Amino acid sequence: MRDWLQVVRGSAPLIISLPHTGTDIPPDIESQLASPWLARKDADWWVEQLYAFAENLGATLVRTAISRTVIDVNRDPSGASLYPGQATTELCPTTTFDGEPLYRDGGPDAAEIDHRRTTYFEPYHAALRSEIERLRAVHPTVVLYEAHSIRSRVPRLFEGELPQFNLGTNSGQSCADALTVAVEAACDASGLSRVTNGRFKGGWTTRHYGQPATGVHAIQMELACRGYMDDPAEPPTPDTWPTPFHAARAEPLRAVLEEVLGACLDFANTA
Repeated sequence: MRDWLQVVRGSAPLIISLPHTGTDIPPDIESQLASPWLARKDADWWVEQLYAFAENLGATLVRTAISRTVIDVNRDPSGASLYPGQATTELCPTTTFDGEPLYRDGGPDAAEIDHRRTTYFEPYHAALRSEIERLRAVHPTVVLYEAHSIRSRVPRLFEGELPQFNLGTNSGQSCADALTVAVEAACDASGLSRVTNGRFKGGWTTRHYGQPATGVHAIQMELACRGYMDDPAEPPTPDTWPTPFHAARAEPLRAVLEEVLGACLDFANTA
């Protein structure tokens, strides 16, 4: 197993993908970047800590320690946009979510992108496929849960403040309605804001692997960071972002996420 690719195997019919929690950048790539801070600004900060309880549920966790600036393993490997006509970032991002240039000289060329795809993207998805196949061999139904977070306010990507819970099911195509309804109910019982298939409909992983007819149901959860860390309303700076994981603030959100993952397991075990 590669040292940047972490797989924790469980026996329950639930896989949690953590594609954006990494901050590692190889030195030869970091030397090309405009700023080490900018290159890590858009990480899904502390999400691996937030979901640490999932191992006790028997879930399988797949995580890359590599920064999304190197390659975004939740983008279409062909380079096609997931959100045509809307602001987004590429397979190998050249800007931050706020539109700031990541590279001093434009960014990686086609050969470099292909190298990163082979080195990082393909092994990550080989691991996901392997875990899906392993669990499908013993469970008729498996849920693939994409765990994400983002700052509550990113004006270039969306207006105003993002809801606390943002579910993506590729507009209902990546999982059964019953799973969506169960996860929505768990979120709504908290009294916190929630939207389904709003600005975030699910990335490439959700769209690619979510094939309900084959027993694989995929759903993406994009959390607003304010639920578990200080999330300043003003544009972030190296002095204000990222803020530390806030355990006391996170506890109510973690309790909701336990209900969410419980709903995923209940669905998988009874579908």
